[in-house]
Amino acid sequence: MNLDLLRQEREKCIEWKNIKPYWKAVTGLPTVQDIEVKFGDTIEISSNSFSKEDEAYIYSAAKTVWPWRKGPFQISKTFIDSEWKSNIKYDLLRPHFNLKDKIVGDIGCNNGYYLFRMMEDKPKRLVGFDPSAIPYCQFKFLDHFIDSGIKYELLGVEHVEHYEHKFDTLFCLGVIYHRADPIGSLKSLYKGLNYGGELILDTFMIDGEEELCLTPKKRYSKIPNIYFIPTVNALKNWCYRAGFETVEVLDIVKTKRDEQRRTEWINTQSLDDFLDENDESRTVEGYPAPKRVYIKAKKIKK
Repeated sequence: MNLDLLRQEREKCIEWKNIKPYWKAVTGLPTVQDIEVKFGDTIEISSNSFSKEDEAYIYSAAKTVWPWRKGPFQISKTFIDSEWKSNIKYDLLRPHFNLKDKIVGDIGCNNGYYLFRMMEDKPKRLVGFDPSAIPYCQFKFLDHFIDSGIKYELLGVEHVEHYEHKFDTLFCLGVIYHRADPIGSLKSLYKGLNYGGELILDTFMIDGEEELCLTPKKRYSKIPNIYFIPTVNALKNWCYRAGFETVEVLDIVKTKRDEQRRTEWINTQSLDDFLDENDESRTVEGYPAPKRVYIKAKKIKK
């Protein structure tokens, strides 16, 4: 697979008619020298050099490159209250990994919130994979100020096994249920890891001890590209069949309103719209309400 040719093709997304306004907003951002970044639950970007005009442009540009799914971010006086409070997921996972001096990839990285948080661990290298144009523009918006050194690839999970180098740790958060071949995707992740490497993954799940999964007829929580929602034991079997030797369940969490909700920074529906108004334990389609399982799977054998 020629990834360079694929990159060239994917990078043309900034010329798409619907993406040009996003890219124009990003390329017009002000440049100042005394940027300070704090990587807490809210990623804060500040400077004493922003003028009133700069502040106005930052707010306008941030509003242009929406919807903001991941966050939150504070850029000087502009607070981007994203749909997902991504700090909740990150804080849940943080005790379960150590990234110091490791080569790390985030598959489906969106605008890079988790990657920016990982910088505090001082990894050797950070690479984000996401083929979507709007999150790419948001990453470029944020990284204009952060200057992180993170490599953002407009590539997907299927390209990980063909990447120029392997990884010590891979994150794949909220991706696998979008894949029509989840075991094939897990195999690509497995092949992309160094021996001794680990995958940290979360996905929708259904309750039950059986080794089976839900296959929505059309949509799940109004999302059209959801293919398979497994029980925990079915997910473990997927991982074993992909080659992973050990699978550890880190947590199981029901999605709540304090983590996902509609804000002024998205222009679409959110969790309240996805649930049955008369029974919050079910989606509008009648399926079990969203619940996620978090796992760590390891590649051990040579």
